[in-house]
Amino acid sequence: MHGSKLTRVSFAVIAVVALTGLVSQVIATAGDTTGQYRTAAARIANMFCFFTIDSNLLVAVTSLMVALGAARVTGPFRVFWLDALAGIIVTGIVYQVALSGLYELHGLSLFADTMLHKVTPIVFVLGWLVAGPRGSLTWPTVWWSLLYPAVWLAFTLVRGAITGFYPYPFVDAATYGYGRVTLNCIAIGVFFTVLAAAIFLVDRSFHRRALQRAAAAEPQPEVV
Repeated sequence: MHGSKLTRVSFAVIAVVALTGLVSQVIATAGDTTGQYRTAAARIANMFCFFTIDSNLLVAVTSLMVALGAARVTGPFRVFWLDALAGIIVTGIVYQVALSGLYELHGLSLFADTMLHKVTPIVFVLGWLVAGPRGSLTWPTVWWSLLYPAVWLAFTLVRGAITGFYPYPFVDAATYGYGRVTLNCIAIGVFFTVLAAAIFLVDRSFHRRALQRAAAAEPQPEVV
């Protein structure tokens, strides 16, 4: 999955975009003393519990690997790649549907929020659609990718029960109870599964078309 020069340059730019959003959010979170958590370390620890942050991290890491030519068709990279793509799409959609407007943000916090929830999802999906890389996903990749949301949900609920901190209202068991949160988690899991499967099918379709175009462009032997 080394890819063409266009692919590597495109994902170098995407890695910078994702890292800009992440670094901005770390700085904004460390400097925000208005919440209930007094220390910067506690605020940053909570920040990394957000699915948005974890998905942007996956985007940054996988994009950087593609840009550096370090990505491989085999191994766990395929799972991380699919998790990055599905996770950042979920981030963009859920934010627009359920989370936008919950907080009044200004300055660096608003900039980071825009980068993480809007800019990075758009440029990463466009990068995939335009420049690839494609052709390495399989059905087993889809099933392995489901570990990401499952582990995140389990960690979030266990940590929330211990600390009282839940990153999103739809997983806040202390407020809404485990029954409602369980239904929310099932809905999220189904959405992620359908999305990961759809990405695989689109990826396979694009790859087949690319192979067909390459075959059609090859010179045909002359018949004597």
